[in-house]
Amino acid sequence: MEKFFKLRENGTNVPTEIMAGITTFFAMGYIIIVNPNTLSQAGMEWGAVFLATIISAIIGTLVMGLVANVPYAQAPGMGLNAFFVYTVCFTLKFTWQQALSMVFICGILNILITVTKIRKYIIKAIPASLQNAISGGIGIFIAYIGFLNVGAINFGAGVPAMTDITTKSLVVFIIGLTLIIVMTVKNVKGSILLSIIITTIIGIPMGVTHTGDSISFTEALSVLPTTFGVIFTSEGLVSLFSDMGKLPLVLITVFSFSLSDTFDTIGTFIGTGRRSGIFSAEDEAALENGKGFSSKMDKALFADATATSIGAIIGTSNTTTYVESAAGIEAGGRTGLTSVVTAICFALSAFLAGFVSAIPSVATAPALIIVGCMMISAFTEIEWTNLEEAIPAFFAGVFMALCYSISYGIATSFIFYCIVKIAKKKTKDLSPILVGSSILFILNFILQAVLPK
Repeated sequence: MEKFFKLRENGTNVPTEIMAGITTFFAMGYIIIVNPNTLSQAGMEWGAVFLATIISAIIGTLVMGLVANVPYAQAPGMGLNAFFVYTVCFTLKFTWQQALSMVFICGILNILITVTKIRKYIIKAIPASLQNAISGGIGIFIAYIGFLNVGAINFGAGVPAMTDITTKSLVVFIIGLTLIIVMTVKNVKGSILLSIIITTIIGIPMGVTHTGDSISFTEALSVLPTTFGVIFTSEGLVSLFSDMGKLPLVLITVFSFSLSDTFDTIGTFIGTGRRSGIFSAEDEAALENGKGFSSKMDKALFADATATSIGAIIGTSNTTTYVESAAGIEAGGRTGLTSVVTAICFALSAFLAGFVSAIPSVATAPALIIVGCMMISAFTEIEWTNLEEAIPAFFAGVFMALCYSISYGIATSFIFYCIVKIAKKKTKDLSPILVGSSILFILNFILQAVLPK
């Protein structure tokens, strides 16, 4: 195990990696219930999506851990699953089988742009100031997710406002947040995982911790064939391309899926990997100069790219690298052993769905908030008094959270970086990749504006 995962070389050990893997799972375990709740609205069997979510998370996370040796977990992405249901199925009137087929094509496209090094060139083209802004921005984004998950922020008046502390849930959340802050500043080992467990226990007598609705493993397994491999039937890929009049709309939708998936992942790797040292200077050099998949980043990008197509075959929307992996990284996770532990937790959750669903969001939200606080330190590397840096960095670092999208935060930062450089007559600072990505983002915004609502 030491040799395979290079634990000593990465400054970690087995107990730390196990704790980190469990922490990551608790931070993102909500997806095994939320994803089937979302996709079932499109007509998919809840039990089938429940198992597809777990299986895709296991496979994607194991590939990330065993092939790339990095502590990232994968699962069907929030936001992308909502786009699948509400835009693709409800608004554009595609069937869920056709939508899954488009997710599969998106995965194949992501594999191609990874194998042809396009993803690598995009990462290399991002200026240092934007990389630091993306890192800090993901910190704000993660913390914002935490506050929203527990309803600490509401939009009842049409603008964000703090919710009055009138519910037991918010009381437990505040106790959990205070607990994790105290333990973190006192350098208590395993503070993130401990706070999740203790807050969950505190929630029991207060009626906040309770099991959610689920079904047995046997019941879920019996309906899995309704989604598994459906994209290869007449209702899937064949049906998708049977009406050539819809081809432009299909291509636009696949493009939107792919753009969001690609830049969410890039943002997560940049935001968490560089700060923690997971992607070291040596690894960055290997990424830039090496051949094939010689660096951890190369392998991690490939692992992420393959997961989406695998997930679509099983029966779920885009599988992506989870930003909540940052919780495990802050808990000390540095190698693929963290990912293997997380994958094992996902496997166990197939039989313990009731237990997993009992972990309330008020217990995991404080973990996301404290991780966000830690990640914001990247903002200190930005020269905020220089507007050439500050304006694009603002969009990558702040707008990302405001619009609740990593990819949109990156998109607007790219676009305004180009605008600023053109205005200052410094076009030599613009790489073709950055300009090309900006044009694609602008095209995507235009297409989304003209799509039927």
